[in-house]
Amino acid sequence: MNLQQRIEILEKLGKYILSDHADWVTVKENAARENNWFIPEFIELSTNNIAKSFLTQHSLQTLADKYEIPTVTNPVRNVGIVMAGNIPLVGFHDFLCTFISGHRQTIKASARDQALIKHLVDKLLEWNAGTDKLVSFAEMLKGCDAYIATGSNNSSRYFEQYFGKYPHIIRRNRTSIAILDGNETASDLDKLADDVYQYFGLGCRNVTKIYVPMGYDFVPLLESFKKYNYLSDHHKYHNNYDYQLAVLLINKRYYMTNGSIILHEEKQLFSPISQLNYEFYTDQKILTETLLSDTNIQCITGKGYISFGNAQQPGITDFADGIDTLKFLRRL
Repeated sequence: MNLQQRIEILEKLGKYILSDHADWVTVKENAARENNWFIPEFIELSTNNIAKSFLTQHSLQTLADKYEIPTVTNPVRNVGIVMAGNIPLVGFHDFLCTFISGHRQTIKASARDQALIKHLVDKLLEWNAGTDKLVSFAEMLKGCDAYIATGSNNSSRYFEQYFGKYPHIIRRNRTSIAILDGNETASDLDKLADDVYQYFGLGCRNVTKIYVPMGYDFVPLLESFKKYNYLSDHHKYHNNYDYQLAVLLINKRYYMTNGSIILHEEKQLFSPISQLNYEFYTDQKILTETLLSDTNIQCITGKGYISFGNAQQPGITDFADGIDTLKFLRRL
């Protein structure tokens, strides 16, 4: 498959994702059954963002032009990809970059997110048998020329041990934060709720901590966040909420809640599911300088940063951990 064929088939895949094809509907239902965190609403959110932001002719051609991807890639390398499974199709961008680059890829799909990616690859095979030369799946990755692995801080140590002698990208835990100035509108807070609650807060682009000025009034924020109170009906989320609330009560720690999320003053960037950490600041300029140098932060939302509500809508060149995946692939 040459570059133009790869772009065309990826564009076709985007249209398929946005369709109500019976096969696609069934696979999405299966994915929701296999992973209770993958509720239909969030599967639709993830897949629609992929189709509309990544798999358009304009986005794909822009990517190909920017990185000067040749019509025929030579030599072709085999890239082993370890995908995470925290949100639906979280590893798709690595698949996309490797596929459009013309390199072969061997994917180890997460046990928590196999149905969606395997079905989409099957569709590509159905439309063009040449896909077989570019994509395969394996339970163990051996004999690859390069590796892209995404996991926790703990698993990354094993990735370094196994893949360190090869060209590699190894990603670790990251999270996102929001900086508020106290003048946010109801619409701003409504959109911030999306950044916090979508995917139950499991993504690296989810806001798990907010920074607010001294004297900040939390009542409007908690009211706006009630739009997601229905998530407390989800048993796994509700169990986490009850547990975190019990921990704070037993330890006699101060907290605020609207029934679906707990606000707790905490220095840590990472917060447990159903909890949002907050911290007061006095000088926003100093705060920003400190945060921009923190390698644990994926993105910052707020005025002058990523707009509220857009944290979970990365563009095709918004690379995880700020590591340019296509530049890495083009240098192989």
